[in-house]
Parts: sequence; C-alpha cells; structure tokens
Amino acid sequence: MKNSSESLKELAVSVIDKEEKAVARLKSFIDDKFIEILQTVYNSKGRLIITGIGKSAIIGNKIVATLNSTGTPAVFMHAADAIHGDLGIIQPDDIVMCISKSGNTPEIKVLAPLIKRMGNKLIAMVSNTDSYLALHSDFILATTVDREACPNNLAPTSSTTTQLVMGDALAVCLLKMRGFTQEDFARYHPGGSLGKKLYLTVGDVMDRTLCPSVLPDESIQNTIINISQNRLGATVVLEDGKMRGIITDGDVRRMLEEGTPIDTLRAADIMSCNPKVIEASELAVKAFNLMDKHQITSVVVTDEGRYIGLIHVHDVMREGIV
Repeated sequence: MKNSSESLKELAVSVIDKEEKAVARLKSFIDDKFIEILQTVYNSKGRLIITGIGKSAIIGNKIVATLNSTGTPAVFMHAADAIHGDLGIIQPDDIVMCISKSGNTPEIKVLAPLIKRMGNKLIAMVSNTDSYLALHSDFILATTVDREACPNNLAPTSSTTTQLVMGDALAVCLLKMRGFTQEDFARYHPGGSLGKKLYLTVGDVMDRTLCPSVLPDESIQNTIINISQNRLGATVVLEDGKMRGIITDGDVRRMLEEGTPIDTLRAADIMSCNPKVIEASELAVKAFNLMDKHQITSVVVTDEGRYIGLIHVHDVMREGIV
C-alpha cells in the first residue's frame, strides 16, 4: 500500500535525516562574517527589526521572541505590511534583518532598497546568497539548503528549520556577549516556573496571616487544637518571644502511639528543639529543597531572626515552582 505504516515511518525518518543534514551544514557558515553580524547587533543603540513574509515571517516572530527573552530588544515587522505603512516602526539606530529563502520575492525587492535609503543596516538571512536581497544587504547570514525535506521540494521545511536554528545561534551568542544571567532570565520570565524559582522568596509565598504558636506549658489538647486550626501541620513553641522548639502533627501521633496520658504532658514535653529554619528573604525553592531533604512538610520562617510563621510545602507547590 502507498500509505502503509512502514512507508510513512520511512518518510518521517527521511524528513528528519534531511533536516538534520541541512542544520549540520550551517556550521560552515559560522565564520568571521557571523562574528561581524554579532558585533554589529551587540553594539547597536537601537533594536533588531526582523522582517519576512510567509513561513519565514513565522520563524521571524519566533526569533524575535527568543531575542527579547534573552536581553536583545527586537521587533517583528511583516514585509507586506512594511511597504504599506509599517516602515515607521524602524528608527534611525535600528538594524533590520530580513529572512527569506529565495531572497527574490516581490515584497522583499521593494523593501530592501527602502531600508537602505533610510540609512539602516540590513542583514539578509537567506538561502540564496546570489539573490536580490543578498546583493542589496550589508551582511549575509547564510541558511543555504539544497532541497526541502518535502518530497515535492515545495513546502518550506528544511529551509525554515535552518532559519530557526540560525536564529537560536544568533540569540544565544548575544546572550553570552551581554552576560545574561539566570536572574536576568527570571526578570523577563516572571510567569514561568523557572522564573519563579529565581525570584519568589519564602516571604512572597508563605501565608503571613498564619503564625501558629503555643507556650511551653500549654496543654496537649490546646496544642493539637492550635495545629489543627492553622492547617500547617505544626506549631512553634515560644517563650518570651523566643523560639524554643516546634511540635508537628507527627510529634503528636508518636506521643499517642506511645500511650502516654496526655493530661500529664505539656507542649515542652513533646516539642523538637532544633526545628529547620529559613529566612523570609531566601528563595522559596530553597525552602522546598530543605523540606524535601528532611522529609518534612513545614519550615519555620524568621525575619532577621524573629519568628514570623511557617512555610508549608503546599505554599510552594501552589505557585508552580516545583
């Protein structure tokens, strides 16, 4: 059968093989010209305006998103819209990168000389290095492919993959040149789990309305009520404002298993004297790692040594940090 499972598997593998070879070929284009392009973008006082049409425009949008998220200001401008008014996006210090496989589409032929007339530097990310676009650009970022992975050599496949990979190479090199750190990444990605790991503190995620505590001579019955009411699985034993220990629901269970009459005990009798403590200014992920390491569900939180509450494992998980 034409569309048998085996023939489709073979086709899929063939597509991957062809695109893999196309991407591998990009290595030969990483030369001094590539470094010159990096330096030009890095030293620019403006933004990198990326333009294209069709599938190249879609890739351009993705490259813009990657650049912006890694510290290089970038804006997408659709090539068709550019020649109908959107050229106003381009400011004097901006650099323009036009993405195209053929480099000869009508919109590109109109756009390229207009950009040059405006005085902006033009980078051509192009497969055909003898094209109109390549010949009218200041820099060529070659993404040359011999054939598309499409059996008919029509649908943009290998060409768009090489554009995407070259865009990543550009963005990651600029990231390194800018000294872009994890903290910078967190600032640009506050909604993601990685970003939250890098900026959310214990004080940000803990429930500050709950600050369970009992006195050392508190009855076990009241201690259990205190733990239950605050729903954090523990309470801290305080004396004259100073922390003496912690009582967890696990401590209560162990006491009951031992069969000791609770009327004869007080909070100080069953507390643990060396609870795990973390400062409110520490990262929330550090509190989670502490709980995970010691197989506990709550950690005592202090602010410059003063007890202010507990952080529970659910506080961290609710934020999607882990």
